[in-house]
Amino acid sequence: MENKIPLSVVIITRNEESNIKACLESVKWADEIVVVDDNSTDRTVEICREHTDRIFHKKMDIEGRHRNWAHTQPRNSWVLSLDADERVTSQLREEIIETINKGPEFKGYSIPRRNYIGNYWVRYGGWYPSPQLKLFKKEDFRWEEAEVHPRAFLNGPAGRLNNDIIHYSYKNFEDFLNKMNKQTTLEAIKWVKDKRRMGLGRAVRRTCDRFLRSFFRKKAYKDGFTGFVVSVFAGFYQILSYAKYWEMKNGFGKK
Repeated sequence: MENKIPLSVVIITRNEESNIKACLESVKWADEIVVVDDNSTDRTVEICREHTDRIFHKKMDIEGRHRNWAHTQPRNSWVLSLDADERVTSQLREEIIETINKGPEFKGYSIPRRNYIGNYWVRYGGWYPSPQLKLFKKEDFRWEEAEVHPRAFLNGPAGRLNNDIIHYSYKNFEDFLNKMNKQTTLEAIKWVKDKRRMGLGRAVRRTCDRFLRSFFRKKAYKDGFTGFVVSVFAGFYQILSYAKYWEMKNGFGKK
Protein backbone atom coordinates (compact mmCIF):
# COMPACT_ATOMS: atom_id res chain seq x y z
CA MET A 1 0.00 0.00 0.00
CA GLU A 2 1.44 3.40 -1.01
CA ASN A 3 1.18 6.60 1.05
CA LYS A 4 1.96 4.97 4.34
CA ILE A 5 1.14 7.12 7.33
CA PRO A 6 3.67 8.37 9.95
CA LEU A 7 2.79 5.77 12.53
CA SER A 8 4.97 3.21 14.30
CA VAL A 9 3.43 -0.14 15.20
CA VAL A 10 5.19 -1.80 18.16
CA ILE A 11 4.70 -5.54 18.62
CA ILE A 12 5.93 -7.61 21.57
CA THR A 13 6.71 -11.23 20.65
CA ARG A 14 7.80 -14.53 22.13
CA ASN A 15 7.37 -17.76 20.14
CA GLU A 16 4.48 -16.41 18.06
CA GLU A 17 5.11 -18.08 14.70
CA SER A 18 1.44 -19.12 14.42
CA ASN A 19 0.19 -15.56 15.01
CA ILE A 20 2.74 -13.01 13.90
CA LYS A 21 2.30 -13.07 10.11
CA ALA A 22 -1.39 -12.16 10.24
CA CYS A 23 -0.64 -9.43 12.78
CA LEU A 24 2.07 -7.92 10.57
CA GLU A 25 -0.09 -8.13 7.45
CA SER A 26 -2.84 -6.17 9.20
CA VAL A 27 -0.55 -3.15 9.80
CA LYS A 28 1.54 -2.98 6.61
CA TRP A 29 0.01 0.45 5.89
CA ALA A 30 2.08 2.00 8.73
CA ASP A 31 5.48 3.38 7.72
CA GLU A 32 7.33 1.64 10.58
CA ILE A 33 6.90 -1.71 12.31
CA VAL A 34 9.00 -2.31 15.42
CA VAL A 35 9.25 -5.81 16.87
CA VAL A 36 10.70 -6.44 20.33
CA ASP A 37 11.32 -10.16 20.66
CA ASP A 38 11.78 -11.98 23.96
CA ASN A 39 14.22 -14.74 22.93
CA SER A 40 11.91 -16.66 20.60
CA THR A 41 13.08 -20.16 19.71
CA ASP A 42 10.67 -20.75 16.82
CA ARG A 43 10.32 -18.97 13.42
CA THR A 44 8.93 -15.74 14.88
CA VAL A 45 11.94 -13.56 14.08
CA GLU A 46 12.40 -15.13 10.63
CA ILE A 47 8.80 -14.25 9.74
CA CYS A 48 9.19 -10.73 11.14
CA ARG A 49 12.23 -10.12 8.91
CA GLU A 50 9.96 -10.51 5.87
CA HIS A 51 8.05 -7.41 7.01
CA THR A 52 10.53 -5.21 8.87
CA ASP A 53 14.20 -4.74 9.68
CA ARG A 54 13.38 -2.95 12.95
CA ILE A 55 13.73 -6.00 15.20
CA PHE A 56 15.12 -5.79 18.73
CA HIS A 57 16.02 -8.64 21.04
CA LYS A 58 15.34 -8.14 24.73
CA LYS A 59 14.40 -10.57 27.48
CA MET A 60 11.27 -9.56 29.35
CA ASP A 61 11.75 -9.11 33.09
CA ILE A 62 8.87 -6.92 34.29
CA GLU A 63 6.10 -6.53 31.73
CA GLY A 64 5.42 -2.83 32.26
CA ARG A 65 9.13 -1.97 32.16
CA HIS A 66 9.60 -4.10 29.04
CA ARG A 67 6.75 -2.35 27.24
CA ASN A 68 8.04 1.09 28.24
CA TRP A 69 11.43 0.22 26.75
CA ALA A 70 9.80 -1.07 23.57
CA HIS A 71 7.90 2.18 23.13
CA THR A 72 11.10 4.24 23.18
CA GLN A 73 12.39 2.50 20.02
CA PRO A 74 10.03 3.89 17.32
CA ARG A 75 11.09 6.77 15.08
CA ASN A 76 7.59 8.26 14.91
CA SER A 77 5.84 10.11 17.69
CA TRP A 78 2.54 8.24 17.22
CA VAL A 79 2.55 4.58 18.24
CA LEU A 80 0.07 1.75 17.85
CA SER A 81 0.83 -0.92 20.45
CA LEU A 82 -0.11 -4.50 19.55
CA ASP A 83 0.44 -8.02 20.77
CA ALA A 84 1.15 -10.75 18.23
CA ASP A 85 -2.30 -12.30 18.71
CA GLU A 86 -4.05 -9.05 17.74
CA ARG A 87 -5.21 -7.90 14.29
CA VAL A 88 -6.27 -4.50 12.99
CA THR A 89 -9.53 -4.68 11.03
CA SER A 90 -9.87 -2.82 7.74
CA GLN A 91 -12.44 -0.51 9.38
CA LEU A 92 -10.06 0.33 12.22
CA ARG A 93 -7.22 0.88 9.73
CA GLU A 94 -9.28 3.53 7.91
CA GLU A 95 -10.27 5.16 11.20
CA ILE A 96 -6.66 5.37 12.39
CA ILE A 97 -5.48 6.76 9.05
CA GLU A 98 -8.19 9.43 9.15
CA THR A 99 -7.36 10.29 12.78
CA ILE A 100 -3.63 10.69 12.11
CA ASN A 101 -4.05 12.56 8.83
CA LYS A 102 -6.51 15.15 10.13
CA GLY A 103 -4.45 15.83 13.27
CA PRO A 104 -5.39 13.97 16.46
CA GLU A 105 -7.56 15.81 18.97
CA PHE A 106 -6.19 13.77 21.89
CA LYS A 107 -2.78 12.45 22.91
CA GLY A 108 -4.06 8.89 22.98
CA TYR A 109 -7.03 6.74 22.00
CA SER A 110 -8.56 3.61 23.46
CA ILE A 111 -9.67 0.95 21.00
CA PRO A 112 -12.34 -1.72 21.57
CA ARG A 113 -11.19 -5.33 21.35
CA ARG A 114 -13.15 -8.29 20.05
CA ASN A 115 -11.78 -11.13 22.20
CA TYR A 116 -11.91 -14.77 21.07
CA ILE A 117 -11.48 -18.17 22.68
CA GLY A 118 -10.75 -20.44 19.73
CA ASN A 119 -13.16 -19.28 17.03
CA TYR A 120 -15.77 -18.02 19.51
CA TRP A 121 -16.20 -14.29 20.02
CA VAL A 122 -16.90 -13.72 23.72
CA ARG A 123 -19.42 -10.87 23.81
CA TYR A 124 -20.33 -10.75 27.50
CA GLY A 125 -18.76 -11.09 30.95
CA GLY A 126 -16.87 -7.82 30.47
CA TRP A 127 -14.97 -9.18 27.47
CA TYR A 128 -16.44 -6.75 24.95
CA PRO A 129 -15.85 -3.98 24.09
CA SER A 130 -12.99 -4.13 26.65
CA PRO A 131 -11.29 -0.96 25.30
CA GLN A 132 -7.55 -0.49 25.82
CA LEU A 133 -5.30 2.52 25.30
CA LYS A 134 -3.49 1.31 22.18
CA LEU A 135 -2.85 4.43 20.04
CA PHE A 136 -0.84 7.23 21.64
CA LYS A 137 1.95 9.79 21.44
CA LYS A 138 4.93 8.03 22.97
CA GLU A 139 6.09 11.20 24.76
CA ASP A 140 2.83 11.36 26.72
CA PHE A 141 2.34 7.71 27.59
CA ARG A 142 3.82 5.18 30.00
CA TRP A 143 3.04 1.82 31.52
CA GLU A 144 3.03 1.06 35.22
CA GLU A 145 6.16 -1.03 35.87
CA ALA A 146 4.25 -4.07 37.12
CA GLU A 147 4.88 -7.77 36.46
CA VAL A 148 1.37 -8.46 35.15
CA HIS A 149 -1.60 -6.40 33.97
CA PRO A 150 0.25 -3.05 34.11
CA ARG A 151 -1.91 0.05 34.05
CA ALA A 152 -1.62 2.60 31.24
CA PHE A 153 -1.04 6.28 32.03
CA LEU A 154 -1.55 9.15 29.57
CA ASN A 155 -0.59 12.76 30.10
CA GLY A 156 -4.05 14.14 29.40
CA PRO A 157 -7.52 12.86 28.50
CA ALA A 158 -7.90 10.03 25.99
CA GLY A 159 -10.24 9.77 23.04
CA ARG A 160 -11.91 6.61 21.84
CA LEU A 161 -12.03 4.97 18.43
CA ASN A 162 -15.10 3.08 17.29
CA ASN A 163 -13.76 0.11 15.35
CA ASP A 164 -12.32 -3.09 16.76
CA ILE A 165 -9.02 -4.82 17.18
CA ILE A 166 -9.46 -8.57 16.79
CA HIS A 167 -7.81 -10.37 19.70
CA TYR A 168 -7.30 -14.13 19.58
CA SER A 169 -6.92 -14.32 23.35
CA TYR A 170 -6.75 -18.10 23.78
CA LYS A 171 -6.60 -21.06 21.42
CA ASN A 172 -8.84 -23.12 23.71
CA PHE A 173 -9.62 -23.67 27.40
CA GLU A 174 -6.31 -25.48 27.96
CA ASP A 175 -4.43 -22.47 26.61
CA PHE A 176 -6.57 -20.24 28.85
CA LEU A 177 -5.57 -22.28 31.92
CA ASN A 178 -1.89 -22.41 30.96
CA LYS A 179 -1.71 -18.63 30.59
CA MET A 180 -3.67 -18.14 33.80
CA ASN A 181 -1.15 -20.30 35.64
CA LYS A 182 1.69 -18.01 34.52
CA GLN A 183 -0.27 -14.81 35.19
CA THR A 184 -1.31 -15.82 38.70
CA THR A 185 2.31 -16.53 39.60
CA LEU A 186 3.23 -13.01 38.50
CA GLU A 187 0.18 -11.62 40.32
CA ALA A 188 1.31 -13.28 43.56
CA ILE A 189 4.85 -11.91 43.11
CA LYS A 190 3.38 -8.43 42.65
CA TRP A 191 1.32 -8.76 45.85
CA VAL A 192 4.38 -9.83 47.82
CA LYS A 193 6.53 -6.99 46.42
CA ASP A 194 3.79 -4.44 47.14
CA LYS A 195 3.50 -5.81 50.71
CA ARG A 196 -0.19 -6.23 50.05
CA ARG A 197 -2.18 -7.62 52.96
CA MET A 198 -4.34 -10.43 51.67
CA GLY A 199 -6.19 -12.90 53.87
CA LEU A 200 -8.14 -16.03 53.02
CA GLY A 201 -11.49 -14.41 53.77
CA ARG A 202 -10.82 -11.54 51.40
CA ALA A 203 -9.55 -13.93 48.72
CA VAL A 204 -12.71 -16.04 48.98
CA ARG A 205 -14.93 -12.96 48.82
CA ARG A 206 -13.10 -11.73 45.73
CA THR A 207 -13.36 -15.17 44.14
CA CYS A 208 -17.12 -15.30 44.60
CA ASP A 209 -17.55 -11.66 43.63
CA ARG A 210 -15.62 -12.05 40.36
CA PHE A 211 -17.71 -15.07 39.35
CA LEU A 212 -21.04 -13.46 40.24
CA ARG A 213 -20.15 -10.13 38.69
CA SER A 214 -19.04 -11.77 35.44
CA PHE A 215 -21.85 -14.30 35.12
CA PHE A 216 -24.81 -12.21 36.23
CA ARG A 217 -24.08 -8.47 36.24
CA LYS A 218 -21.98 -8.59 33.07
CA LYS A 219 -24.30 -11.21 31.56
CA ALA A 220 -21.75 -13.91 30.71
CA TYR A 221 -24.64 -16.39 30.84
CA LYS A 222 -25.61 -15.09 27.38
CA ASP A 223 -22.44 -16.72 26.05
CA GLY A 224 -23.69 -20.12 27.19
CA PHE A 225 -21.19 -22.67 28.45
CA THR A 226 -18.26 -20.53 27.28
CA GLY A 227 -19.60 -17.69 29.39
CA PHE A 228 -19.87 -19.99 32.40
CA VAL A 229 -16.26 -21.11 31.99
CA VAL A 230 -15.10 -17.50 31.59
CA SER A 231 -16.85 -16.59 34.85
CA VAL A 232 -15.47 -19.61 36.73
CA PHE A 233 -11.97 -18.76 35.53
CA ALA A 234 -12.45 -15.12 36.60
CA GLY A 235 -13.08 -16.30 40.14
CA PHE A 236 -10.43 -19.03 40.02
CA TYR A 237 -7.82 -16.41 39.08
CA GLN A 238 -8.34 -14.78 42.48
CA ILE A 239 -8.07 -17.87 44.66
CA LEU A 240 -5.15 -19.29 42.66
CA SER A 241 -3.27 -15.99 42.99
CA TYR A 242 -3.92 -16.09 46.73
CA ALA A 243 -2.72 -19.70 47.01
CA LYS A 244 0.58 -18.80 45.34
CA TYR A 245 0.87 -15.63 47.45
CA TRP A 246 0.32 -17.72 50.61
CA GLU A 247 3.04 -20.15 49.51
CA MET A 248 5.52 -17.35 48.91
CA LYS A 249 4.76 -15.66 52.23
CA ASN A 250 5.00 -18.88 54.22
CA GLY A 251 7.80 -20.62 52.40
CA PHE A 252 5.49 -23.56 51.71
CA GLY A 253 7.16 -26.33 49.74
CA LYS A 254 10.72 -25.08 50.32
CA LYS A 255 13.28 -27.59 51.49
